[in-house]
Amino acid sequence: MKVLKFGGTSVGSAPRIKEVAKLICDGTQKIVVLSAMSGTTNSLVEIADYFYKKNPAGALEKINMLEHKYENVVDELYSNPKSKADATELIKRHFEYLRTFSKAVFTIFEEKAILAQGELISTGMFQIYMEEIGESSVLLPALEYMRIDKNSEPDTAFIAENLAKQLETNPGKTYYITQGYICRNFYGEIDNLQRGGSDYTASLIGAAVKAKEIQIWTDIDGMHNNDPRIVDGTKPVPFLNFEEAAELAYFGAKILHPTCILPAKLNNIPVRLLNTMDPNAHGTLISSKINKSNIQAVAAKDGITAIKIKSGRMLLAYGFLRKVFEIFESYQTPIDMVTTSEVGVSVTMDNKKNLTEIVDNLKKLGTVTVDEDMVIICVVGELQPENVGFQARAVNALKDIPVRMISYGGSNYNVSFLVNASDKNAALRALSASLF
Repeated sequence: MKVLKFGGTSVGSAPRIKEVAKLICDGTQKIVVLSAMSGTTNSLVEIADYFYKKNPAGALEKINMLEHKYENVVDELYSNPKSKADATELIKRHFEYLRTFSKAVFTIFEEKAILAQGELISTGMFQIYMEEIGESSVLLPALEYMRIDKNSEPDTAFIAENLAKQLETNPGKTYYITQGYICRNFYGEIDNLQRGGSDYTASLIGAAVKAKEIQIWTDIDGMHNNDPRIVDGTKPVPFLNFEEAAELAYFGAKILHPTCILPAKLNNIPVRLLNTMDPNAHGTLISSKINKSNIQAVAAKDGITAIKIKSGRMLLAYGFLRKVFEIFESYQTPIDMVTTSEVGVSVTMDNKKNLTEIVDNLKKLGTVTVDEDMVIICVVGELQPENVGFQARAVNALKDIPVRMISYGGSNYNVSFLVNASDKNAALRALSASLF
């Protein structure tokens, strides 16, 4: 069995939904994970924000606008009067539910219930369309099997057990349709896997059913070797190993959510990135296969803050780094890059939520310098130490770019450079010209 995930753009209109149905209906059994239609989650976030601000009139206006959008999709998608009536009733039910929040106390729990409606609507509409065209399909409710634990991590044992029950309850179907992104938490409340969580859903399902392959369908033909929005002439990378893909996803390649890689890697399930707009394109195949002696791609991560802590006490002070990292840990703020010297340490972070408090605590350890609006440029490939010269090629490509930090050796697949945001585009173009 294969698991196929389609993002919001892929199901963003009636024609796109019909194309997705054509893509999956080849007679082979599969689980299909769908995101909300493009733009829906952003609209739901805006609606929730109006409720938070105690402006139900604003929320209701946005709800009406979103409902009208779906009514137009229903008119265009279905030709059978029964299908159209069923879809209209589905839309009405979900939007009436959204309107009930204008009469209630609004907290994060209500917000998450609102955000879940996008996937519930898209999968419901898709299942009705599959019934209209006579395909053997069934809707598997993700809220019945997808769960996170007390630490907001997937409860893989629960997922596998309860997904198996759902499949056993609906035997003999060719296509199983389910929601991405949404889940329940440890206490049974509606929750989610955060932005990009539909990729994660597909990977968790693939691991649970021991899928032959996980396919992530988007609107671009695979993971490119650089950012096509900035660099001309980029090309899809045909093959990546799990470590390379994880590095690229974490450091800015938007096509794949970073969390998607681990469940597939642990269960050695290939992940294929494909383009719904060009389904015959090869895309990118991610697997455990090592692509030796090759630089694969470049990615950039924006919104980085660099912090340098300089202290004469660091010399031979074995507890210094522990104290630095404990400060970040206490504010649950991850670190991206680390470089050290005899008198100081520099780190980067991409979450400024607790920046002021972190800096105040770091000042107890030494002199602190903060540089904001930075970018991490990540060069990914098979960069084993014996592959002499790869690092030099990357460094030489940036000879005219001011580099704030360099990180190499944390893995055998990545060398990272910290540059000013104003130098990002020039750095990406210089690396492409030199490496590819």
